Amino acid sequence: MDFTLTTLRAFLTTLQNSGYSFLRVDEFASGMTVPERKVVILRHDVDRNPAMSLDVAYLEQKLGIRGTYYFRTIPETLDESIIRQVHAMGHETGYHYEDLSLVTRSAGYSRQRFRNTGSDETKEAEMAAAAFGSFCHNLKRIREIVPVNTVCMHGSPASRYDSRLLWKYFDYQELGIIAEPYFDISLDSMLYLTDTGRRWDGSSVSVRDRMYTRDEEYYWKWVRKPATGSAMAISDIGKTLSDLNSFRSTYDIIRAAQAGKLPDHLLITLHPQRWSDHWYEWFAELVMQRVKNHVKLFINRSGLWRQ
Repeated sequence: MDFTLTTLRAFLTTLQNSGYSFLRVDEFASGMTVPERKVVILRHDVDRNPAMSLDVAYLEQKLGIRGTYYFRTIPETLDESIIRQVHAMGHETGYHYEDLSLVTRSAGYSRQRFRNTGSDETKEAEMAAAAFGSFCHNLKRIREIVPVNTVCMHGSPASRYDSRLLWKYFDYQELGIIAEPYFDISLDSMLYLTDTGRRWDGSSVSVRDRMYTRDEEYYWKWVRKPATGSAMAISDIGKTLSDLNSFRSTYDIIRAAQAGKLPDHLLITLHPQRWSDHWYEWFAELVMQRVKNHVKLFINRSGLWRQ
């Protein structure tokens, strides 16, 4: 079966046997150049069930692999003991932020706080300021547990607001953050693979974990501008490379790696709650993702959250 820890172990081992080494996001960001050797930047988004992230982190540690784990600050995910354990294994730990979604979801915010007669841009700036305050507060909470050098946006598909809008008005580097993967990793020479939607070809059911063909003019007012070729401003080169992703299952990627058909540089995003050897967890995630995928497909096709 796909999306088990057994399958994940086979996937990672195949990449190692194919000559790939693994980097954390902060390790890559410290150099900001793509190594000449075959490399995987390994990212994990801990959306829920943090105990399952511990299973994945331990599996990777046994294989000699270190990656980056981004934790949300909602009560069901912010488990201090688990975050410390993941960090102690040598993995990077960061903040999986969703603050624009959080503040606009709070009681009274959308109905009262932002119900004014100003322009849309004024309302947007007001929301961003409130969200930035939330971001700083939550970043401090996680930094009281472990060091945090990189952050990454959580998609929050149920919200119409994209939390990356924060960086139109603020700069995360002023807070000691060295990178945000959507902004700072160029995909011009790197294939991006994500298990969003519990599939590897899930772009149609991904609300925000995708690429945007926006030019420099779109971002000219932004305080923090994305790097050229990043997911926020994908280039023609990066788009051509992304078209190579025709993988539906993990086994498709394994076979491609064994045949030497993968590019030398990969950025892989895993959601640890997807991967389990326990039938109940495995089946529950399967059912949940199928339901969510139908909802997200409707959001994308209807343009409901288009900004």
